[in-house]
Amino acid sequence: MKNILVVSYSQSGQLDEIIDNFLIPFDKELIERVKIFPQVPFPFPWKSKEFFDAMPETVLEEKIELQEINFQSSNYEMIIIGYQPWYLSPSLPISSLLQNEKFIKLLKGTPVITIIGARNMWLNSQENIKEYIYKAGGELVANIPLIDRNNNQVSALTILHWMLTGKKQRFLNIFPYPGISQKDIKGADAFGKIVFKAFMDKSFLGIQQAILDLNLINIGTDILFIEARAKKIFNIFARIIKEKGTSKRKRSFLIYLFKYYLIIGLFILAPIILLIFNIFARPFKHKTIQKQKQYFYDIRRKQE
Repeated sequence: MKNILVVSYSQSGQLDEIIDNFLIPFDKELIERVKIFPQVPFPFPWKSKEFFDAMPETVLEEKIELQEINFQSSNYEMIIIGYQPWYLSPSLPISSLLQNEKFIKLLKGTPVITIIGARNMWLNSQENIKEYIYKAGGELVANIPLIDRNNNQVSALTILHWMLTGKKQRFLNIFPYPGISQKDIKGADAFGKIVFKAFMDKSFLGIQQAILDLNLINIGTDILFIEARAKKIFNIFARIIKEKGTSKRKRSFLIYLFKYYLIIGLFILAPIILLIFNIFARPFKHKTIQKQKQYFYDIRRKQE
């Protein structure tokens, strides 16, 4: 019997590689591996217009049609969800999966592990994932985020190059390789050992702390600061585009505005604002910052 369901969506293949390594310590006889696909596939590599045009529906988490998903069992002893954040939200295929009635029924009463493959921002998307899981009656017992550890602006530039060309190579032969490092990808089995042991012991108590004790997960203060503000702005843009973009021409114009706001914000405004924050505010907010980080390291919900 397949006791463990592993479900994911990977556009570039990077997340599949992470999960493959994560599952190395597992007994393969126990695993049911399910990869989901949208009914209308998202392109890879992206075209610039399509890349930015996906933002409103992603941020608003509008359900899209997925190809038919067949699960072998009506219940599992553990579910592992692998996903990517898009625009500080779960990718559209994953947010749609979490609105799928068949999958919602599987989550009820089931321990859930989330595995994230991100550029560097995953905090807001994980908050949304938590809500889906708990609303369905599932129990989130661990979260494992893997990120690109390069500087925020550098990683944004290299990821854009990868996403828009499909080539995972050094941009201009100057910048680092895009995405999560091969060392971190191959090292995902260290997390897998902890999770599989907890599964076999039939106790997930303390599993998140054991994962954190590997000292492989770190939330940067700058990322914490940016995410807290950027999600609100994305929501505003998403709603405006959906409400005012009533024709193809109007929507294209609003997407164009968002695109250049994002580029200017990321590469010009964000460094200036962060510099001001780090000089004048950060020294006086150490305890607050640490408390916020601890919340995201943990798996609790804000309501609790």
